[in-house]
Amino acid sequence: MEHSFSVSGISGKKEQYEEFLKMYSGLIEEERDATALLANTAAALHDAFGFFWIGFYMVKEDRLVLGPFQGSVACYRIAKGRGVCGTAWAEAVTQLVPDVDKFPGHIACSSLSRSEIVVPIIKDRTVIGVLDIDSDRLAAFDDDDRVGLEKVVELLVMKL
Repeated sequence: MEHSFSVSGISGKKEQYEEFLKMYSGLIEEERDATALLANTAAALHDAFGFFWIGFYMVKEDRLVLGPFQGSVACYRIAKGRGVCGTAWAEAVTQLVPDVDKFPGHIACSSLSRSEIVVPIIKDRTVIGVLDIDSDRLAAFDDDDRVGLEKVVELLVMKL
């Protein structure tokens, strides 16, 4: 089963996310395994949008633990409240960071990362993980990304 998730021919970020969500719904429709869902979600988002780094950290005991991702080697574990991912976990709110060097306590898994967006994955009112996306450009993410990625996570969480 081959899927193409290219949205590059569509103008406007909002419209790109709308098209992606249609394709993504079909991709995850029949799958139930969490690891498979996370892996293909990361791959599909990476293919569609060309993000510098994209992946998941899942809550295991008292830490976020690295899950499926696309990109260079990443940090294994992140404490609650630490860095952008730990803050998204602690506050249960999407973190949109235009300049990671100005974020208090930022954890630099890659010195090439310049901006970041982290969406908490909330199931039954509990954060069970986060979707973490980094860019090698400053201010790469905006409210269209936040809305679009939160919708991706909403679809994903129904399958987890």
